[in-house]
Amino acid sequence: MPVSSLSSSSSPLSPLCFLTLLLIFITPSECAATPAPKKAPARRHRLLSVDYYTKTCPHLEQLVSSITTQQFRDAPVSAPATLRLFFHDCFVEGCDGSILISTKPGSKVAAEKDAADNKGLRPEGFESIKKAKALVESKCPGVVSCADILAIAARDFVHLAGGPYYQVKKGRWDGKISMAARVGSNLPQANSTVDQLLKLFNSKGLSSDDLVVLSGAHTIGFAHCEHFTNRLYDYRGTKKPDPAIDGRLLKELKMSCPRYGGNTDIVAPFDVTTPFVFDHAYYGNLESKLGLLATDQALVSDARMKTMVQSLAKDKQKFFQAFAAAMDKMGSIGVKRGRRHGERRTDCSVHQS
Repeated sequence: MPVSSLSSSSSPLSPLCFLTLLLIFITPSECAATPAPKKAPARRHRLLSVDYYTKTCPHLEQLVSSITTQQFRDAPVSAPATLRLFFHDCFVEGCDGSILISTKPGSKVAAEKDAADNKGLRPEGFESIKKAKALVESKCPGVVSCADILAIAARDFVHLAGGPYYQVKKGRWDGKISMAARVGSNLPQANSTVDQLLKLFNSKGLSSDDLVVLSGAHTIGFAHCEHFTNRLYDYRGTKKPDPAIDGRLLKELKMSCPRYGGNTDIVAPFDVTTPFVFDHAYYGNLESKLGLLATDQALVSDARMKTMVQSLAKDKQKFFQAFAAAMDKMGSIGVKRGRRHGERRTDCSVHQS
């Protein structure tokens, strides 16, 4: 998540050339007497719509696009950075822009972005949203939420990196709560078991297929050594490497990520064959034991998800269609509406009140 060229025609890279891709980034209720249950689903569907800002900010998507296009040109890592930002936002408190809030100076309550699990979020993601929000505010003041801008920007970056372009439903309000203490239990961990991942995704209204499809976002982006070092040296307390990792990849990773004393800024690509292109190579890599994280590789090892992995590895268009649908589904988690539960920030890093 070569920097100068990100076209989908890039040649696949041999795992033996993997080291050349290692980079160093220096700073990613109300009760009713006569309930009408049939009306509830319709109400939920009306929460978000593609044309939500048609009258109030008709050029919203073009405005955001002008920023994401330039940002992608200047800093390609903005793509995986912003996509990851969107995931981390939606999984904690819902898709409400709470990940963008900064901790108040002197406050004893840290905001989400300062949680240990969010320390690796790259500044390019935050910067992309900050720039887009500033431009949108200059044209449509006080109208568009930060949460919606983040959802649109994530879609833009997926497309800019070679992935699908899909319609983004809008109408989210920004959340009023952002607490670091609520982050850890709501995000997948690098050492999570498949059962733990499924439980977490199910709690968000997402299925096992959604887990496989959304994991495909790892077709771009990078991870620091600390997130996979245990796989290389002491997998699940065995004092041996993960047997589900290709021997050549294991050797290359060990050279760059020693067990002790390594450079904490070194990162490795999730997708070792086409790390800068949003495609379906990620799934083929899993079939070849080239997954970077244990949670990645586990998808093809688990019978409940293996068939889905194999299907997506064969068909890029199927992956693109499934990814667009899964992003729409994830983008509806915990949506806030109205001033009782939400706000529309003019500065995404600061609560309105």
